[in-house]
Amino acid sequence: MNTKHRLAIAALLLPLPALAQSVGNCPELPAAGGLGWEATQGDDFLFCKAVREDGTQVFSVMLRAESPFRERFSLREEKGTIDGHDVRWYRGVLALQDAIVRETLIELDDDLTAHIMLRVETEQQLAESLKLAEGLRFHDSRIGSN
Repeated sequence: MNTKHRLAIAALLLPLPALAQSVGNCPELPAAGGLGWEATQGDDFLFCKAVREDGTQVFSVMLRAESPFRERFSLREEKGTIDGHDVRWYRGVLALQDAIVRETLIELDDDLTAHIMLRVETEQQLAESLKLAEGLRFHDSRIGSN
């Protein structure tokens, strides 16, 4: 069994709060959300998925120097605040899927962007996911091996 498989098995054995704590530079999740992180790190990005205990994804955060996401005025939706940053949520569109999608972008103090995206099926799920995403706290978000 290779190291990657051992780490995956070890992560599955940890309770979700421990799993959330073990993902180095993902933002801090809201304490009351019952969420944990699944993370993938590359040379120039960190992709963090916030998941419930049953494995369903609530939202994702992509940390990188520059994001391909571009705000479009015609797709503007809700306003909010995440960790002191005023944000505007934008409607996203997924081909061949009947889903509600929201995206926002935050420019962090350490020359990184945080692209946050959520995909839900109902307005109630949208409200819950927006509230949880707005509970994120960004601390040391540096990525890579430096």
